[in-house]
Amino acid sequence: MSSTPGIKPIPASKPAPTPLPQAKPTELLHDQYSFLAANLHPVILLSGLALSFNRLVQDPVMTLARAAPVVIILQALYCFLCLPSTGQAPPQPKNKWKKQAKPSQDFGARAVPAFLSLLLTITLTIPALFLVLIFFGAPLTTHQAHTILLAAHLGLLATPQLFYVHGLDVRVWMQAASLQLPLDEVYGMSLGAVLGAWFGAVPIPLDWDREWQRWPVTVLVGVYVGACLGKVVGGYLVKGWRVKLN
Repeated sequence: MSSTPGIKPIPASKPAPTPLPQAKPTELLHDQYSFLAANLHPVILLSGLALSFNRLVQDPVMTLARAAPVVIILQALYCFLCLPSTGQAPPQPKNKWKKQAKPSQDFGARAVPAFLSLLLTITLTIPALFLVLIFFGAPLTTHQAHTILLAAHLGLLATPQLFYVHGLDVRVWMQAASLQLPLDEVYGMSLGAVLGAWFGAVPIPLDWDREWQRWPVTVLVGVYVGACLGKVVGGYLVKGWRVKLN
């Protein structure tokens, strides 16, 4: 049927885009080991930094290289013992009337994602962070080993727990990059490591002529302190808080 002359047909309204589902704060696993391991985790990291600080100032490359395997083990244990994998809800307290999963199945369901999370960190995150550090002012023609090892420690503290909990869900990673994930100890640790690296670079250009001002000592200290502080603050003080953007 033709339309009436002089009257334009009203275009059909397009349906509103479906908003992205809001992620929920990550909860620790409900067992006797997760709470203890989660609380010991930042203590061990900061204690290792404090005990090795003098060696770090004198020989950053060797100290960081020797510490990297220890950090890998600590991050793997933290993910395995404390966190639910790939976005799954933490298991409910045991019910004697329900059939429980076999220990071997539970071990595999947690060990494989932990391994893959570290593998993704080593193959994807660390090379990307190396380029980002160069872009933000790290020495380009010198101190390459220093920068690579700094990127390794930053990546190991920032991303394995995110890979383990959220997997490769692009929507969640976009929310993390835009500061729209709710704060919890997983996201808080990652965000704290990045912000700590940023603030840790502040003392380097100051004309104090101190040994500990050499690249990348202060940045590395900022990474560790920021990661541990963000983990505690996000997990206990402001859990579930979101950045509100207009």
